[in-house]
Amino acid sequence: MSLGAHLVELRKRLFISALAIVVAMVAGFIVSEFAINAMAAPITDIAEGRGQALLNFDNVTGAFDLRMKVAFTIGIVVASPVWLYQIWAFLVPGLTRKEIGYALGFLLSAVPLFLAGCAAGWFVMPHIVELMVGFTPADASNFFNAGIYFDFVLKLVLAVGIAFIVPVFLVLLNFVGVLSAATIIKSWRVAVLVIALFCATATPAADVISMFILAIPMVALYFGSYGIAYLHDRRVAKRRLAFEAELFA
Repeated sequence: MSLGAHLVELRKRLFISALAIVVAMVAGFIVSEFAINAMAAPITDIAEGRGQALLNFDNVTGAFDLRMKVAFTIGIVVASPVWLYQIWAFLVPGLTRKEIGYALGFLLSAVPLFLAGCAAGWFVMPHIVELMVGFTPADASNFFNAGIYFDFVLKLVLAVGIAFIVPVFLVLLNFVGVLSAATIIKSWRVAVLVIALFCATATPAADVISMFILAIPMVALYFGSYGIAYLHDRRVAKRRLAFEAELFA
């Protein structure tokens, strides 16, 4: 395909992905009130156990803006099979029939890993909130800016979800011959450092437990991607040696 054809194909895939997200946003807007109540549950628990804790909207459109943000995030999560498929479909024109199977494997593994990452972000979120509020003096009340609070929750869930699918891209690049297992493991120190920095950024500095809860599965996924790439490279090397032996026999 020419560069122009690739750009047309990219535009097509982006349009389909955007359309799927918009459609999912409609459903997300309908259930956004339930989602907001679920995200605000840690604040409700704090109010019941430690005293006054309130979420405040500081402008007229704040509540509506929040509903739209929540609907958009739900749209991204719900439409993840579609936009992940579009990534796969964009790569298909440049792949052989065998490599298309690899890309299909990427799709079947990326979707559950993305959802698992979102679930992990959701799991650690209440612990982060509880820990940070624990530093509030006994005679003080907590008044949270609703926009900042919900932005933190939504970004945490999406960021962890996206981080969980990065190892799948490493495996896909290895299977199509772009990245070797040796290259993946050679950069393991940098990868672990990046993962640690990402988890430290996604979680408060004082919440070391949540940081490790996020970092451990991400590091495991990284080394898991290396293991798969190593087995694949060894299999390819054996086939190459067998072919050369047969060729020069």
